[in-house]
Amino acid sequence: MRRCALSGCLAVAALLILQLGVRADQAQLKKTGPVFSADKGRFRIVLDGVRVGTEQFDITPDGQAWVARSSTDLQIPNGSEMKAVGELRLAAEGAPLHYQWSTVAPKAASGSVSFENGTAKCSLTIGTADPFLRDFHFDDPHVTVLDNNLYYQYAVLARVYDWAAASEQDFHVVIPQDMIPGTVKVKLAGSSGPLSELVVTTPDLEIHLFCDTNHRMIRLEVPASKVVVERE
Repeated sequence: MRRCALSGCLAVAALLILQLGVRADQAQLKKTGPVFSADKGRFRIVLDGVRVGTEQFDITPDGQAWVARSSTDLQIPNGSEMKAVGELRLAAEGAPLHYQWSTVAPKAASGSVSFENGTAKCSLTIGTADPFLRDFHFDDPHVTVLDNNLYYQYAVLARVYDWAAASEQDFHVVIPQDMIPGTVKVKLAGSSGPLSELVVTTPDLEIHLFCDTNHRMIRLEVPASKVVVERE
């Protein structure tokens, strides 16, 4: 799983963790009870003790589906700014229906993913170039996305994880902006006060998600990269 191409330490630290996508396996999707509940807020993004960005997000119902939206503003170490926007539409049980995203800097880009019968149909457009198209096929249709620079999608992962099973769960990965697949593992590491900890393991590092009793993500940490994303 390759790293984000942005320059500077922010690329190595803050943006590396965002190049992931998630699939919930069949057993996990059979769990009872609602997967989502309405949520809205703001995350502050901190790198090595310095605030480098803010993300506004909301997760809301839309008929029988749910829509998770986010807008992230980051200050890149060279002094330039970057803005990323994403919208992920999900079925009630957590399976994705459609995803679209765009970035403004350092290079304008946009894309989308449509999920149809176990296939993620991806489109990527950079600047004024023709779209680059690629399909990813999975052995079941329940695939979702975690994309670059949009941390709210880890809040979606925390909802899709099967807390009742409390086991290590494998998730398939699709990375829309990089057009490559992969896998991650998610496990429940325990509780610290009112928060429970999920550990997401990638081939490169560990990401720690701290969630409240309603499985809302309150804090995200990447110790190796000194990154903290925390709800305000």
